[in-house]
Amino acid sequence: MSVGRVGRPHGVAGAFVVQEASEDPAWFALGAVLQVDGVPATVVESKRSGGRLVVRLDRVAARGSTLSVPRSALPVPEAGSYYVTDLIGLAVEEEGGRELGSVAEIEPGVANDVLALDSGLRLPLVEDCVREIDLEHRRVVVAVGFADAG
Repeated sequence: MSVGRVGRPHGVAGAFVVQEASEDPAWFALGAVLQVDGVPATVVESKRSGGRLVVRLDRVAARGSTLSVPRSALPVPEAGSYYVTDLIGLAVEEEGGRELGSVAEIEPGVANDVLALDSGLRLPLVEDCVREIDLEHRRVVVAVGFADAG
């Protein structure tokens, strides 16, 4: 699961600003192990500068690289909760069964996140639209009418 991306350099010792950083500071604590594009790296420096998270790893990380943790490292979500990444690949259908596609990605938004489907459709991730998220059956059920909004 992604917890951030390597941003612009900060200083001359190899530190960088973390872009799209997870809100959980534990992922960036001293000694924490992250995956940098799938390769383990240890956090050797972590601080705030100008309100931004700045870290240095025990190895060089290219700008734009994804910082992630294995799914197994995440705590089990509470009943009725899920990780946004769990939605990727789920089939999306309207109430009544009309198939709309599958979730390709979750786009962050100002007011709410958006389900971006492989069919090109974009649906707001809000209760009025998303009626059910069924991880066991790998589907999302949405209210009628949102797929036709233009």
